[in-house]
Amino acid sequence: MFNGQEDNPKLKTVFDELGITPEYNPKALTSDTIVIHNPSFLKFNESLETRFVCNRLIAVAHENLLRPNGEESFDVSKCLSLISQNTLARQYFLAPVSGYNRGTVESWLKTSDVNWHVAEFDWFNICDFEMCEPTSNPADRRGRHSRAGFEKFPNNETMQLLFPQSADYCGLLGADSLIADSQHPKHWNLYKFQEIPVSIFLEKIDFFVYYTHPNLQESFGRVIAEAIAAGKIVITDSLTAQTFGSAVIAALPKDVDTIIRRFIDDPQAYQNHVKNAQATLKRFSAEQFNLTINNALSRPAEVKFDFM
Repeated sequence: MFNGQEDNPKLKTVFDELGITPEYNPKALTSDTIVIHNPSFLKFNESLETRFVCNRLIAVAHENLLRPNGEESFDVSKCLSLISQNTLARQYFLAPVSGYNRGTVESWLKTSDVNWHVAEFDWFNICDFEMCEPTSNPADRRGRHSRAGFEKFPNNETMQLLFPQSADYCGLLGADSLIADSQHPKHWNLYKFQEIPVSIFLEKIDFFVYYTHPNLQESFGRVIAEAIAAGKIVITDSLTAQTFGSAVIAALPKDVDTIIRRFIDDPQAYQNHVKNAQATLKRFSAEQFNLTINNALSRPAEVKFDFM
C-alpha cells in the first residue's frame, strides 16, 4: 500500500526463523485457508493478477468499511469483487479487527448484495509490548502520535483545547501537516512522522491525548495500546475508547484539562489506572490471538460452494 517501503522487519525475522521465502505477486495460491489483509489495498487497481483456490477465504477489514457519516471509506464493492472474481472458495469471510470495525462491516453488508459473511471472531491487533512502569510524579505533559494525514487530527479549535499553552509540555509526532502551517501555536513541540522513535517520544509525556477528525474513526487504535504499554494514561473519544474499555478514559475535549489535573493531584490514582490498563492488554496478547484464530480455523468449511 505504501510504495518505497521495505517489508516489515518483524515479518522478515519470522520468515528467517521459519525458513519461509516470501513470494511476491504469484500467479496462483492454493491452500485450505487464505487470508488477505486490508482489501482496500485494491482501491486503485482495476485488476488482480493472482488467483486463489481454497476452502475458506478471509479478508481482514483493517480499514473501516464506512466513515462515521455513513459514506464508504473506499470502493468496498470493487475491492471485494476483484478478490471474489479471482477466487474459488467454499466460504468468503470478512474478519473485523474490533467491535467498532465489526459494526461498519455489518452495516455495509446489510445494504450490499454480496456473498461475503462476517466472521464470528475479531482478527485483532497483537499488542505484545514491553510494559513500562508509570511515573510516580505525573505532570501536565501531554501528547499524541499517528500517521501524518490531516484526517488524524481534529479541527484547530479542538486541538488548541486539547493542547493548551497552560500545559507543561505539548508534543505531537506525525504532525507534518501542522508543521507546514506557520500559524500553529508556538508552544507545540512538533515532529514529522518517524522523525524520532515512538518510544523516545512517549518518554516526553505522561498523558496520551488522542482525538481525530470527526469523519475518521480508528478501526482499532494501535497507538493507544502503545501508549498504555509505555505507562501513560490515555484520554480519547468514546468510540475510540470502546476497543480498550476501562483501560482508557473516554471524555469530551472540554473535560480533558479537569481529568489531567485530577490525576496530577493524585499520583497513586495515576499509577493504579496505568497498571490496571496494562493488565487489560493481555486480551490482545499473541497467546490470545493464537487461541482465537486456531479455534476459528479448526472448524470445517461448509461443503456448499459459493460461486462468484
